[in-house]
Amino acid sequence: MLLTITTTMSQATDLGFLLHKHPGRVQRFEQAYGTAHVFYPDAEEQRCTAALLLDVDPVQLVRTRGRGTPDFSLGQYVNDRPYAASSLLASAMANVFRTAMRGRCDLRPELVDTPIPLEVVLPALPCRGGPGQAERFFAPLGWDVSAVPVPLDPDFPEWGDSRYVTLTLTGTLRLADALNQLYVLLPVLDDAKHYWMAPDEVDKLIRAGEGWLAAHPDRGAITRRYLANRRSLVQSALGRLADAEDASDEELDPVEVEEEAPAAEDGQAEAAPEEASVSLAELRLRSVVQALHDENARRVIDLGCGSGKLLARLAKDEFFSEISGSDVSHRALGHASRRLRLDKQPRRESDRVQDVFQGALTYADERFRGYEAAVLMEVIEHVDPPRLGAVERVVFGHASPRVVVVTTPNAEHNVRYEGMAPGAMRHPDHRFEWTRPEFRAWADRVAAEHGYRVRHVPVGDDDPEVGAPTQMGVFTR
Repeated sequence: MLLTITTTMSQATDLGFLLHKHPGRVQRFEQAYGTAHVFYPDAEEQRCTAALLLDVDPVQLVRTRGRGTPDFSLGQYVNDRPYAASSLLASAMANVFRTAMRGRCDLRPELVDTPIPLEVVLPALPCRGGPGQAERFFAPLGWDVSAVPVPLDPDFPEWGDSRYVTLTLTGTLRLADALNQLYVLLPVLDDAKHYWMAPDEVDKLIRAGEGWLAAHPDRGAITRRYLANRRSLVQSALGRLADAEDASDEELDPVEVEEEAPAAEDGQAEAAPEEASVSLAELRLRSVVQALHDENARRVIDLGCGSGKLLARLAKDEFFSEISGSDVSHRALGHASRRLRLDKQPRRESDRVQDVFQGALTYADERFRGYEAAVLMEVIEHVDPPRLGAVERVVFGHASPRVVVVTTPNAEHNVRYEGMAPGAMRHPDHRFEWTRPEFRAWADRVAAEHGYRVRHVPVGDDDPEVGAPTQMGVFTR
């Protein structure tokens, strides 16, 4: 199976620095199921192409399959694994391009965060759902997508097309983003995993999906396919993605079963999924809005507004008379502006939204002042601990609203997320996650120093042993 990555950026051979593979060498990397080769069929200053060729050893492949595999007796002899891009190629990418996927390049650090022109070609990609499925998954990420069906037999056109496509992606992206998107979406399009689903599979998805999966319009379908419709893993992943980008309710619907019910590890069919509950993201929104109602706070600023889901909820509630939002990320503000669609909203809603602007919580900003309430919903855990004191001074000291609502993950509850490694955090960008005593100690100290009282409210299922998944502090002055 073959993957090629081509760039036409200035000094195109700098692609070798980003991939940590020298254009003048052919390198080989042994895998559990064969050998991966990296080479450069084209390495000029104006155009450079890197190729990853995975040579699958059929004997090794058979040895990695268990006798409990549903198609074991036939599948060990007849399969497309040596030829078609799949989870095996994704696994090889993770081994061969590990440093590039993590966005590290010590010799050319300025290149890491620079979008570059890319063309990615996969000659044979299993695509369950046809060419439209590839367009559906890749186009929202900024790619121009060409998915050409591969005929079953060119000599017999009446037989129709196979389930394979030749996929060509062109776009201007960070190389690390492109590699991580491929890592996730290759097995998603194949709708199959060819290795044992380890407990850390959710962590791998969250890590590779950082910065794009949470905002993807089809993140629910991508998550389900990537995790092989394992309901508990899917719900764990979507719950954690909700901390990065508010997950919609329908993504927590029961796991879709498209042809056959997935088999459990013991070979027995899994039981039918139970009715899905309201998502944690939705419960968090409701709790914040209710707290603002309870404190009769009508003029609100959302500090760290992200994609603007709370702003949109407040705009639809006529209780609130003045609404603004701020975030340090221009990209997040772009999502918020598109979500709010102020030019298309009824006048009474758009008039109440005063401003959505870029700002950092570590610096005093006059635009933060003059509101009855400030909300920091899932924000503080993204701040480096040494800078948290600056946030406290800006919000509780400089802005000094009458009400401050803060929500943050409860680290104790993480043990309830199946597939989450011990000590891991719910999102790669979290700098810390506090237990309930830690959050209470921080909140009590801040309240005492700045003249507030604070009440603590659990959000989500309040587990008697580990508490609710989200903890909320409502500060009143």
